[in-house]
Amino acid sequence: MTRRKFSREFKTEAVKLVTERGVSVAQAARDLDVAESVLRRWMRELTSAPAAAFPGNGQMRADLAEIAALKKEVARLRAERDILKKAAAFFAREAT
Repeated sequence: MTRRKFSREFKTEAVKLVTERGVSVAQAARDLDVAESVLRRWMRELTSAPAAAFPGNGQMRADLAEIAALKKEVARLRAERDILKKAAAFFAREAT
């Protein structure tokens, strides 16, 4: 079974059904054929950070993207450090 993907617009409209039109979460979930827990999660995401909610399509939230970039930089710097340590040890042996 493949995982269903919903657009940002679909999720936003689903949340509006509950918040603006007064439809119960259970009824909206049945009508939209999604689990209640999924709809409640969408509601939490949209209310906690409306601008960053539902990034989708392979886009990361800004904070997660920054963390990923920093992890990549740390790995690069560690590799450079290890190369320099080996070079220093090599030249120290050559000098003696």
